[in-house]
Amino acid sequence: MGVYAITILLSVIGFLVSSQLKSKFKKYSGYFLNSGLTGAEVARKMLMDYGIQDVQIVMGQGFLTDHYNPLKKTVSLSPEVYQGNSIAAAAVAAHECGHAVQHAKAYPMLQLRSSLVPVVQVASQFQQFLLIIAFVVMSQFPALMLITIGTFALTTLFSFVTLPVEFDASKRALVWLEQAGITTSNEQAGAKDALKWAAMTYVSAALSSLVILVYLIFSFARR
Repeated sequence: MGVYAITILLSVIGFLVSSQLKSKFKKYSGYFLNSGLTGAEVARKMLMDYGIQDVQIVMGQGFLTDHYNPLKKTVSLSPEVYQGNSIAAAAVAAHECGHAVQHAKAYPMLQLRSSLVPVVQVASQFQQFLLIIAFVVMSQFPALMLITIGTFALTTLFSFVTLPVEFDASKRALVWLEQAGITTSNEQAGAKDALKWAAMTYVSAALSSLVILVYLIFSFARR
């Protein structure tokens, strides 16, 4: 199977996982919390409970663009999460605050992930271009293929380092939501389901990156 066929197959899998995540988010956005708290209120309460006072909750733009920025110390929530008072909003808000808790507690995998960001950003900018060129001139310039393999190795490492960071943030979020009484038992099940599919997008990305990396290594070995 050629690299293009593999890329298309992995893209389809990624699309299906992403579609399922959007479907789950839409489903649980229709179930409102008994507590009536919005995502922003959930986030503020979680940070307060953990004694974190130097992280700001802000409303971002776009759909499912929620993230924690460790440099600016901001939890950016999409409008649906920031203003929403649904199970989905609470789960996503608590998850992003889970990253803030990781940062405050110096969670090793988050520190490792943050240290890789600058290098991975550079590598990811060039790897698609390198991928195309490397296969065209691999026999004449094998070093170019080695560089391409190196960039994919970096992004693959980053993808797999991201997994425990995301799973841990979800675990922290779910434990806190239950212990703080933000969610009932039925709401907790919905929050867990929503975060599971959010995590699956990272699993899909990591496996896709690994498959391409392995393919590149075998292609280079068979040249």
